Amino acid sequence: MRFYLFILALTLTTTLAAQTQTDELLGAWESSFFDAQGRRSQLTMTITPEYMVMTAFNKASGEFISTLGGRWRADYTTFSLSYDFDSTDSTNVGGTIAIPYRITGSVLIFNNDKFWTRTDRLKNAPLAGAWQITGRKRDGVMQDLRERAAGPRKTVKILSGSRFQWIAFDTQKKKFIATGGGSYSTSGKGLYIERIEYFSRDPARARQQLSFDFKRMKDDWVHRGLSSRGEPIHEVWSKVK
Repeated sequence: MRFYLFILALTLTTTLAAQTQTDELLGAWESSFFDAQGRRSQLTMTITPEYMVMTAFNKASGEFISTLGGRWRADYTTFSLSYDFDSTDSTNVGGTIAIPYRITGSVLIFNNDKFWTRTDRLKNAPLAGAWQITGRKRDGVMQDLRERAAGPRKTVKILSGSRFQWIAFDTQKKKFIATGGGSYSTSGKGLYIERIEYFSRDPARARQQLSFDFKRMKDDWVHRGLSSRGEPIHEVWSKVK
């Protein structure tokens, strides 16, 4: 009996240690690289409990370069990603990659040679997490998109404490459709402000700032304002489960 209790205690201790290590992954990270044109470009990565996304872009020009992401899991030493989208190589979609990692202070190291620096955590951020669009007002009528959200064609928005990115993709067709992102902030008065740093369909929209009213209602986020084209937006986003 004592041996069984010892093994149980050891298992619980190991599990809690792994969970603590996994919790340390949550938040936003950044790195840099030299792109195909020889420019130093930005790498950002956001990891929430539900999703992770990694994106490359040139901050000076607002040019989008690439993005990938999906569901993830980790133990104490290995990080695994199941691809939902990959703008560079669609054959990865549906597959899984496992790579070694470790965290040293504010530095995350993948595969012993790729270094990321933490830029924020998920704490005290009311909208942090992964969201999927489930409602949109068109011509004065609110469309229910929950059925579409259950299908392969998805629009997901992933937020850390200060970074945001939305991605449209189709897992069945293994197709990346579009993305945009940058930094954001919220106020206690229900104001949500996006500062766009890249947009795959139009780099000219980079450096735009957009303000929205938002309201968090349990697992729903109601979002209203004007798009970068000046068109009215009234959307409902629901937490990814």
